[in-house]
Amino acid sequence: MKTTLTLFTGAAILSGLLTSCENTTQEIGSSLIQEESEVVIHNEFSVSGHTTPNLSIESRTIVQLLGDISAEGYGNFTSDFVCQFMPASKLVTDGVTVNEIDSMKLILAYPNGGYVGDSIAPMGLEVFLLDRQLPSPIFSTFNPEEYCDVNARPLASKIYVGNAQGENDSIQALSYREIKVDLPVKLARDLFTLYVENPQAYSFPTEFAKHFPGIYVRNSFGAGRVTQIQKTTMVMYYHTTSTDSEGKPVIKHVEGNYFAVTPEVISNNNIAFNIDPALQARMDGGENIIVAPVGRDVEITFPIRDVIDYYIDNRGPLSVVNTLSMTIPAESIENAYGIQPPESLLMVLSSKKDEFFLNNSLNDDKTSFIATYSAAAKGYVFSGLRNYFLEMLSKYNADGIIDPADATFTLTPVALTTETTSNGYTTSTYVSAVTPYIGKPAMTKLDLEKADITFQFSKQSFH
Repeated sequence: MKTTLTLFTGAAILSGLLTSCENTTQEIGSSLIQEESEVVIHNEFSVSGHTTPNLSIESRTIVQLLGDISAEGYGNFTSDFVCQFMPASKLVTDGVTVNEIDSMKLILAYPNGGYVGDSIAPMGLEVFLLDRQLPSPIFSTFNPEEYCDVNARPLASKIYVGNAQGENDSIQALSYREIKVDLPVKLARDLFTLYVENPQAYSFPTEFAKHFPGIYVRNSFGAGRVTQIQKTTMVMYYHTTSTDSEGKPVIKHVEGNYFAVTPEVISNNNIAFNIDPALQARMDGGENIIVAPVGRDVEITFPIRDVIDYYIDNRGPLSVVNTLSMTIPAESIENAYGIQPPESLLMVLSSKKDEFFLNNSLNDDKTSFIATYSAAAKGYVFSGLRNYFLEMLSKYNADGIIDPADATFTLTPVALTTETTSNGYTTSTYVSAVTPYIGKPAMTKLDLEKADITFQFSKQSFH
């Protein structure tokens, strides 16, 4: 139920809000008179929207998705990936010859449970060498077959499962799992020789990519699982030979973690998604459904003009805008693999969505906002819309109109990077990066009809 609530308070409440007041010619003066004041809470506003395609995203993350699932109620999702590597600036060469390079492994690590689908289904992967450098920017629609010969024999291959059955207790107790792929020893020796002969090639990732453009990893057979790989490395194994005090040979086996996928290098998930016809029918019927990492966003029209009109009609001679928030209920959609709602949504002006990601922007709470799924609210809570209201009110006061583009927003899943700071007394956590969501398949239905837009302001009356 939507309601309007008016609370009668003392003028002291308004006095405490002076630092955050909205000032027009009829509203805030230099001080507040000790007269009767009210706090008005109103939520009789409605938001409308519709589902829109979101078929291409830029993978600004080191997370790599590999696999193939077909889930009733969701659709078919496949992903493979290409990546460059950040080289170590220094390799151990003292006492090591190229013939003492024994092997190399590609190691794909993911958290225990970091997948959607069947953990025991056997699946296969193949690794190919890229024959030229990857472009930048690069998007989920990228075609890796233009950058390597997928008809040639793969560099390496592997059969793997998603659990640790058959492993010893120490492996099963780990919080992560690893897919270890044997690479040709020739590749290891070539990379070692490159460092010995041209150490400058290891000085920068862009320079290294000229000599080693990277790899393409694809699903070779099997379906039923998509794995969320969070760490990709190539480990070089070699040995050194020396003698002990008695002159006996001593062989030491060494692992060199010299190559890794990091945020500084290009990495991309090549994603294809075909929506379940039954899910598409629900969207065609008017349901507002988000599907990620690629698939569907929801575009909404925020009723900012209605909020402004209500404020103008009901404000007093002195008024303070307190808060404006929106809670959108979200429902899980039944499907074969238990795919859940995305953790965080970005609400951004549709006209600025591409610009937001291109510029690595953070939410400014005027044109872009962040909400994290709240189990308590059973939805997404956008609590910081006050500055947006004040800016729109200022435009309305100046022009008498609100541009429809200023009320049209896209809701799209994002991944948040947070950092924590401490001054010895208090600890604060803040968002340091907002990137397109690349993770396990996710989806949710947004119930816009039950969205709660709550507007609160204080006013003082003179008698």
